[in-house]
Amino acid sequence: MTNLTYDEIFKDLVKSAYDGKLKEGIEELKKQGDGDVEQYIQYATGGGDLGKVVFKVKECSCGCEEEGCQVSCLMEAIERDEKGNVVINGNTCDDCGQCVGTCKHESLVDKKEFIPLVEVLKNRKVPVYAIIAPAFIGQFGPRVTPGQVRAALKQLGFYGMVEVALFADILTFREALEFDAHVHKEGDFVLTSMCCPVWVSMVKKVYTRLASHITPSVSPMVACGRGVKKLQPDAKVVFIGPCIAKKAEAKEPDVRDAVDVVITFKELKQIFEAVGINPSEMQADEKEHSSTGGRIYARTGGVSQAVADTLKRIRPDKQIQIKSIQAHGVKECRRMLQDALDGKITANFYEGMGCVGGCVGGPHVLIDPGQGTELVNRYGEAAANLTPADNRYVLALLKRLGFDEIDHLFDEEKAKIFSRSLYDKPIE
Repeated sequence: MTNLTYDEIFKDLVKSAYDGKLKEGIEELKKQGDGDVEQYIQYATGGGDLGKVVFKVKECSCGCEEEGCQVSCLMEAIERDEKGNVVINGNTCDDCGQCVGTCKHESLVDKKEFIPLVEVLKNRKVPVYAIIAPAFIGQFGPRVTPGQVRAALKQLGFYGMVEVALFADILTFREALEFDAHVHKEGDFVLTSMCCPVWVSMVKKVYTRLASHITPSVSPMVACGRGVKKLQPDAKVVFIGPCIAKKAEAKEPDVRDAVDVVITFKELKQIFEAVGINPSEMQADEKEHSSTGGRIYARTGGVSQAVADTLKRIRPDKQIQIKSIQAHGVKECRRMLQDALDGKITANFYEGMGCVGGCVGGPHVLIDPGQGTELVNRYGEAAANLTPADNRYVLALLKRLGFDEIDHLFDEEKAKIFSRSLYDKPIE
């Protein structure tokens, strides 16, 4: 019997699906694998509880309490039974996926959502768009351009690729308008609700007393998915990023209309390998027009910088400009939020990222976070515009989406596409 890893099983199944032999591929893997292979196959093909992302496959009594899955769990949902085995408390687990990246024994896995999509991509009867997170720069090779990634995705069967940075630009406007409306004096502050689902979970479930300061914007992923579907209602949308937690976010009841499937950079690399696609060899299909601000969302401090630059551009006379503070990694985020709870207010704009370095440090990135940050910064510097306020492509996109004026993004009725209600209490 061959001990197959979860990643190897996924790659084999992707190839079988594209070859039109998925059923045969599953049977062959069952013959090769050990006792856990059937569960791995189930989750690698999108099976399991429809509302769940993280699953326990086998027992583990590794005793890695100091740096292991138990410590990594934000919601303290991972427990040990009397025999020392891992138990996931379904009442508190929010499927963020932090534990999956920590577990070295593949006892915990995240559901793979791609294989059920293969037939849709192959028959091309339904337009399927890939929307890709700003952290993608350099992930598939230091010289691979966005246009080459787009061309590779089209070869997989996607109709096109949209950089989520373009919709991060739009949300930068919204965050700047939120700040302008709610911060008028020293001591006022807002918590940005964008980007990171781990950060959102911390505020929503643990630090609820700060709820009145959260901004009611959706994440760039959700904004992009909704934007694509508004412009092409029959489309399916696939988000590609570094984050397992995005799989759970896409299933949240108030935003699950936006994205149909989530895959990670690691999974996309495996998919490319399985079907023999090398992005570095593709003829580039360049199209993107995002601003510096939207592109740097991928790293710690990027949201703060983008919103601050945009606020200066659209509200130059505002007396109180943004004084931001950032935290990255769960420990830092907790410390920063606790300080705010304790009244130790040192800033008026709070940004948190659950992964060290921001999205470039996500559990399924393919390159070192430091290198990822450097490449993201370079891509940001290469943009034609610093802020969305000067970006004619962003402004034209807003008009296509029904926003004739920037201030309409702050209109409760018109801006529903970019809004969510995480809490009952509004910003005070």
